[in-house]
Amino acid sequence: MQRFGVIGGGAWGTALAQILRRAGREVVLWAREAEVVDAINRTRENPVFLPGIKLESGILATANLAEAGRADAILLVPPAQHLREISRILAPALAKHTPVIICAKGIEEKTGALMSEAAAAVLPGMPLAVLSGPTFAAEVANGLPTAVTLAVADQVLGKSLADAFGARGFRPYLSDDLTGAQVGGAVKNVLAIACGIIMGKKFGDNARASVITRGLAEMVRLALALGGRPETLMGLSGLGDLVLTCTGPQSRNLSLGMALGEGRQLAEILASRRSVAEGVTSSAACAALAKKLGIEMPISEAVAAILHHGADVNRAIEALLARPFKAEAQARHSPGKV
Repeated sequence: MQRFGVIGGGAWGTALAQILRRAGREVVLWAREAEVVDAINRTRENPVFLPGIKLESGILATANLAEAGRADAILLVPPAQHLREISRILAPALAKHTPVIICAKGIEEKTGALMSEAAAAVLPGMPLAVLSGPTFAAEVANGLPTAVTLAVADQVLGKSLADAFGARGFRPYLSDDLTGAQVGGAVKNVLAIACGIIMGKKFGDNARASVITRGLAEMVRLALALGGRPETLMGLSGLGDLVLTCTGPQSRNLSLGMALGEGRQLAEILASRRSVAEGVTSSAACAALAKKLGIEMPISEAVAAILHHGADVNRAIEALLARPFKAEAQARHSPGKV
């Protein structure tokens, strides 16, 4: 595997292009924004989504999706809610059985589909993998040590992919649990918004630690209901990503929650940003899935109520605090209600 197409010119897609180029691979990075394509090709920087970081020479940016699709493997890094449509447009350019690595973290709001399900619907026959874990794009792009989960059913393919872009500072750990890896990457964004609200309300570190821990229980419960394995959620794509996103100041979802906790309105917050906080749409999808599967995800449901149904932040918090006391062990391991 020598030539890689990276679909998505945001911060994470740009950081992954940087990783691949450092590993000696040919990289074609597709971006929707003309100014991003122009800046990367002219100045070796992405000032819109990853400012201040010099990119490796040899990364070719393009606005032509088919050009990026002519590759030995594809990394899908668009916003989660656009992954299905972009994959559909990309499909004719892909050679048969081209490996597709899903790097977007989210759940489709309209359908409740995981990203692998959305991709498989429009890329039939393509081998799919999932790359997830605790990854702030700027740190990855700057070469700081990072470990990730690479989930793929075919472990031979997984090893080939890991060898293609793994390095001393970017360490992929193989898994065959695509469902668990995706649930972790999606739900942690919702929980980061909840933690941000806690911080914005100045409820303290104890409360934030409680949300992280109880949120992990929700994450495990959803993964189990969808066929994932609990041990996956204790790894990099679950607990690792959850801790990073709920504590790191670079987290877009955390900062959005903080602004909500401080009293700002969602529309105002979103209007001031170009980058996507995936937890906004994933919260609605999580709440809908919880209802469909008959499981309780009270923190995720509270975030969805605040973001999508006009629930008052203070009343949502009071409702969580008023829930009946339960046994922790039962709550952690039961796939159903807590």
